[in-house]
Amino acid sequence: MRTTLIAAAAAIALSAVPATAALKLGAKAPDFATRGAIAGKVMPINLKDQLKKGPVVLYFFPAAFTGGCNAEAHAFAEAIPQFKAAGATVIGMSADNVDTLARFSSEKCAGQFAVASAGPAVVKGYDVALGKEVQGRSVTSRTSYVIGQDGRVVFVHDDMNPGDHVAQTLAAVKKLHG
Repeated sequence: MRTTLIAAAAAIALSAVPATAALKLGAKAPDFATRGAIAGKVMPINLKDQLKKGPVVLYFFPAAFTGGCNAEAHAFAEAIPQFKAAGATVIGMSADNVDTLARFSSEKCAGQFAVASAGPAVVKGYDVALGKEVQGRSVTSRTSYVIGQDGRVVFVHDDMNPGDHVAQTLAAVKKLHG
């Protein structure tokens, strides 16, 4: 029994990953240009271009087609009308390849918003490396940023539980329009 408890405690400790978001409120969000997809259609995605339309909710997720990431994508997809009404664009990002994200954008994001591939420079710039692998590849932490139209971070939510990312980022976007 003692061995079982020790093994269980070790498993819990290994799965507990501390919050790591380094970008602080007011920090300039690193610009990026990458490829992503919306509704299965591959396209270029550039932060600077998206900010011309209004604030951006940039949410990093560990890996497409995993339980928490599927649930989070579904929740963001359902809230897209509210984000659009508040003038914001939502972009999901992970270290997944573009082909995987094209499928994910159709199947789990309901074609409602873009998901983009976060390469090493983006992962480093936003300090979202989780420090562990899923299916043999590095993954990002579950970190959501709200970036104001001026390119500055106005809100950070860094929590591996996907439950509050949508509600909290939506509230932050709504505050921008006071």
